[in-house]
Amino acid sequence: RFIQYLASRNTLFNLSNFLDKSGLQGYDMSTFIRRYSRYLNEKAVSYRQVAFDFTKVKRGADGVMRTMSTEKLLKTVPIIQNQMDALLDFNVNSNELTNGVINAAFMLLFKDAIRLFAAYNEGIINLLEKYFDMKKNQCKEGLDIYKKFLTRMTRISEFLKVAEQVGIDRGDIPDLSQAPSSLLDALEQHLASLEGKKIKDSTAASRATTLSNAVSSLASTGLSLTKVDEREKQAALEEEQARLKALKEQRLKELAKKPHTSLTTAASPVSTAAGSIMTTPAIDIFSTPSSSNSTSKLPNDLLDLQPTFHPSVHPISAAPQVGSTWGDPFSATVDSVDDAIPNLNPFLTKTNDAAHLSVSSDVSAFTSRTPTHEMFVGKVP
Repeated sequence: RFIQYLASRNTLFNLSNFLDKSGLQGYDMSTFIRRYSRYLNEKAVSYRQVAFDFTKVKRGADGVMRTMSTEKLLKTVPIIQNQMDALLDFNVNSNELTNGVINAAFMLLFKDAIRLFAAYNEGIINLLEKYFDMKKNQCKEGLDIYKKFLTRMTRISEFLKVAEQVGIDRGDIPDLSQAPSSLLDALEQHLASLEGKKIKDSTAASRATTLSNAVSSLASTGLSLTKVDEREKQAALEEEQARLKALKEQRLKELAKKPHTSLTTAASPVSTAAGSIMTTPAIDIFSTPSSSNSTSKLPNDLLDLQPTFHPSVHPISAAPQVGSTWGDPFSATVDSVDDAIPNLNPFLTKTNDAAHLSVSSDVSAFTSRTPTHEMFVGKVP
């Protein structure tokens, strides 16, 4: 995804003058950081030109490089060559792999080198299979591509030797089998014959045998590269599975240590410090006070939280003082509560004093029947 995004941008990395002066090792690392950035640039350019990543393409007899047409193949293989050159230009030896930054860049390049060269190798096999059926100009381009391929094979062999020297397992390093030198002679003779030069004619049978041997050698190289790539993928999967298993075990341990309840004993409202259940009954603010303690007041903190009430309809100057802003229903008289709270409903008004007195005279009877509604006595329903 990063290479896709990088290929879609108009600008690439510009680290040609990068230099880390913060420490002594910074000078050594900076050289390889610049080289690695050039490879990433070339990889992005390749992706932009062919719209896919050579290290991710399908390989095999029905792979992308093996089924490509002649015209497209002659344009695509040089792009792989440029990317391979940028990779091999990292040019590090075992003595220079001295810190984590250089080692990390080298390992990333090593993984790309295996896959990139596998695609490169399959492109050459396809080229050789089509070579003797190409036109003269195409044969000339194909011969030049094959000569460059032989040079890159020598350089990739040196790159893999460095990997073996720094401790990479021998089983993770592929065996590269070069095509016989007689193949190059056969390719040159075929091109010369197309150009009209006098050369020693070779029989079709010998040419076919040489080509078959060359393709077989390159196919064995591709098979070795594929095995190494598959082994690397399997190792990565096993490492990922082991990491997921470790995370799962760690999570199970955390859940086992975590308490089942979200409230602790100290924070629980129904328990004491010793963990026993509190037996003190809760206070009911709507209950009726007992007859033996009729003058006692229950806590009215909930009522005191109400905003200050300022009557705007009928100012009461002669009303008796009540226990709180809204009046204390347990200490104030019925008349004082009724007078202190004006009636704001214009459709409900008091008829006369006699009617009011008749309501007040039935207070005791109403209270005895409905004790929990005592605070509403005196208000017009």
